[in-house]
Amino acid sequence: MKQEQHPDIPHNPDNDAEAPPVAVSTQPVGSEGKRVHIKEVPVWSLGAGPTAIVLILLLAVLIATVVTGISAINSLESTGGAEGLAGLIVSIVLFIIATVVLSTSIKVVSPGHTLTTQFFGRYIGTLRRTGLSFVPPLSVTKRVSVRVRNFETEEAKVNDYNGNPINIASIIVWQVADTAQASFSVEDYEEFLTQQADSALRHVATQHPYDAPVDGRISLRGSTEEVSRELADEVAARAAVAGIEIIEARISSLSYAPEIAQAMLQRQQAAAIVDARETIVEGAVTMVESALDQLQERDIVDLDPERRAAMVSNLLVVLCSDNNAQPIVNAGSLYH
Repeated sequence: MKQEQHPDIPHNPDNDAEAPPVAVSTQPVGSEGKRVHIKEVPVWSLGAGPTAIVLILLLAVLIATVVTGISAINSLESTGGAEGLAGLIVSIVLFIIATVVLSTSIKVVSPGHTLTTQFFGRYIGTLRRTGLSFVPPLSVTKRVSVRVRNFETEEAKVNDYNGNPINIASIIVWQVADTAQASFSVEDYEEFLTQQADSALRHVATQHPYDAPVDGRISLRGSTEEVSRELADEVAARAAVAGIEIIEARISSLSYAPEIAQAMLQRQQAAAIVDARETIVEGAVTMVESALDQLQERDIVDLDPERRAAMVSNLLVVLCSDNNAQPIVNAGSLYH
């Protein structure tokens, strides 16, 4: 089967921190280029009731073989005949068979756990029934937990969409959905998930600006819920090959990198001051306009254009100033 060749990508060590991860196929490949396609199927098994009966029978066989073996040894010592030797051999064989069946077939499964079952290397199914069960003899089982688990990724330093270095981490809540894929499709599904979650987090962080939307892209800080859903979808797509279901993904830590944190804080403070000034000026203009209209309607004072401009200037200074205005009384006007 002809495989597709990926184009060579030039490598620049100086840009390792900025370059987003390259998406590659995550489907496992087995020997001779054959892809591994193993889906979970239920294994043949007996419930707790029949298993208890089988267990009692096996214990009875073991006790009987021990008694028969002791009798055969005594008969062999006393008579030395072939009957004693045959009885001893039969007892040993039955004892071995009963022991093998008892040790490889009687299984106990706790809630939240499963057993993947192999028969001479071939996967034959998964035991999800809790309690005492009887599976095919000579089978090998591996315990796989299907409980809901979570972990927090290490804090990663990446560049956001604008190229600003940020620190980001996430919490991934997950569960094994397909025990066969988790056991046989990847080497270690927990380590696989950890690395894929870290890679997905870095990729999602590079696709969004940190503080404000840019080019139609939502921001990491302003749209945490949407970014978390995007992260969960990407991790789920990467972890599907390992039979893992992503229940939830959340951004647990998000901040600018220390080297630019102070500069970004100053920029945010400046933007906040500008917004506040705009609000103050807009309100002051509205108040001055209202004051002039009321003076004119009530005919309190007759203002020519020059005095009107002076009053507007004084009112704007008073309303927009950070300090309290100090009134000044023109005493010269009192002595004409």
